[in-house]
Amino acid sequence: MSETAGTHHSWTFFSNYAHVLVCLAQDPSARLRDIAAQVRITERATQRIVGQLEAAGVLKKLPEGRRNHYQIDLKFPLRHPLESHKTVGSLLKMVQEQ
Repeated sequence: MSETAGTHHSWTFFSNYAHVLVCLAQDPSARLRDIAAQVRITERATQRIVGQLEAAGVLKKLPEGRRNHYQIDLKFPLRHPLESHKTVGSLLKMVQEQ
């Protein structure tokens, strides 16, 4: 049975980590609750992902008043051996191209 356009899918091609990065690339000052809503995960899961991306050096959190601004290291290499020749920046560029 084939799926048609508009059918809800239970999986996506990208992980929640990639989705969080896409959200932060679009709005580096986004609130974690807003990112969680866009990615359709809990705020706690979003906090965990952002914390892990920060610990790995992919993100840098810069406090700005009552909010945070996130800076993405666009030169950070992707971690899986199949795509380790590419960077976070190349992933984001591909997703954001129109």
